[in-house]
Amino acid sequence: MENIQQVNIDKEPKAPLAMDPIKFILWLFLVSIIMLFASQTSAYLVRRAEGNWLEFEMPVIFWYSTVVLIASSVAMHWAYLSAKKDQFKQLKLAISITFVLGLVFLWMQFEGWKQLVAMNVYFVGNPSGSFFYVFTGLHGFHIITGLIVLITALTAAFRLNVHSKNLRRIQICTTYWHFLDILWLYLFVFLLTFN
Repeated sequence: MENIQQVNIDKEPKAPLAMDPIKFILWLFLVSIIMLFASQTSAYLVRRAEGNWLEFEMPVIFWYSTVVLIASSVAMHWAYLSAKKDQFKQLKLAISITFVLGLVFLWMQFEGWKQLVAMNVYFVGNPSGSFFYVFTGLHGFHIITGLIVLITALTAAFRLNVHSKNLRRIQICTTYWHFLDILWLYLFVFLLTFN
């Protein structure tokens, strides 16, 4: 009888591994975005190898927009560090700077499209131009979703719902924004290399 009780004590259930469900959804979303762009860049390489490919120089504004997006990522990291230290004024300022730089990035991408049109590179026509518009357009769409996430984080910051004991929202926002920055750097280098 004593042996049975001993066995039961030794086999207590282990606590399951727990993950924040919102963070889990975010990571699933990021993986789906990676798969989307991996399939698109693979299709780009396959189509490029078939020939009938117009080569064109990427407008310089895309270089500048890359610098703007990197600066926005730095500001986002500043926001995260400010939240960890309960520096609410800096937190609000840093998220606001990130948001404004995100808008500037989108405007610069649109200006880049206008410069492509001036170079006779259109969405319809040669596949190289089509792919360029699709890549930058899809990334721009995800930047818009990132701006929406930034607005929710900024609203929460003004309500003092983001602080050292409640970092989930700013962690999600920071992760997503840094991901968008890394994704753009990947696309930028890819397009420079294979255009």
